[in-house]
Amino acid sequence: MTPHLAWIGRRLLLGLGQTAAVVLFVFALTEALPGDAAVALAGDQPDPARIARIRETMGLDRPAAERLVDWVAGLPRGDLGTSLISGRPVIGYLTAGLGPTLLLAGATLALLVPLSVGLGVLAARREGGAVDRTVSTLTLAVHAVPEFAVGVLLATLFGLWLGWLPPTAVGADPFTEPAVLVLPVVVLLARPVCTISRLVRAGMIDAMASPYVAQARRYGVPGARVTWTHALPNALAPAVQQLARTCDWLLSGVIVVEALFVIPGLGTVLLEAVAARDVPVVQGMAVVFGVVTVLVNLAADLVARRFAPRSEVAA
Repeated sequence: MTPHLAWIGRRLLLGLGQTAAVVLFVFALTEALPGDAAVALAGDQPDPARIARIRETMGLDRPAAERLVDWVAGLPRGDLGTSLISGRPVIGYLTAGLGPTLLLAGATLALLVPLSVGLGVLAARREGGAVDRTVSTLTLAVHAVPEFAVGVLLATLFGLWLGWLPPTAVGADPFTEPAVLVLPVVVLLARPVCTISRLVRAGMIDAMASPYVAQARRYGVPGARVTWTHALPNALAPAVQQLARTCDWLLSGVIVVEALFVIPGLGTVLLEAVAARDVPVVQGMAVVFGVVTVLVNLAADLVARRFAPRSEVAA
């Protein structure tokens, strides 16, 4: 087995271990929640019989280890449990909210990569100049503002004062009325573009000063080809790692943005489940978010190693 395949095997095994840890951690956290979920769900004036029925429905009358085994056994076949409020399978909540969330996250990532790389390369090619100083100043200033503050500012300015864009998605379908996604996507883009473009800039400056770029220039390779073919791939490894962390951040950022702009996605589903103490839905959503995080970081490590095979990527 080659060293590259051995590294991939170790990274996959680590990913499986991280997934198992996520599942156990989510279950342990929900078990450690203060109070009795059955009492909370029974209403303002609960009677013992109703509490007992709820505890039986939730499986709280069984040992925690037994409930854990049953829950884990259902995960591979997509059985995340049943909602205590509606009686619907948790997977139904995920599929209902997945479309708007994927549309929002996909639009954000589709714009994030070219914007970040373009700004980073533009600033690096004019290091120390007016463009570089302007880009660096703006990215630093925008990054300092929390996304919820950016969202409120944009919704007030463009949605309420100017009326150019819908301030919320109430009564609108994001798939047929894409205008409702413009402000949420801008909010989600604001901080990641700043972070990744600065990493690309730093990596490009180092790459452009490297011996292999100098050698390519001595051979008469055109400047654009030197930038995009020789320097950029070697400057992207740190940015790819940050892109993975950005995908992790998107999971939490989507929750904030969906709540702010009233988009019926996974973030809204999670907030409603937390408010209703619908523990199975919260557990299912937490597991899905955790597994997505593990997969995204695994993919980022593989891509970063592809761009910089001589660098050591943490496994």
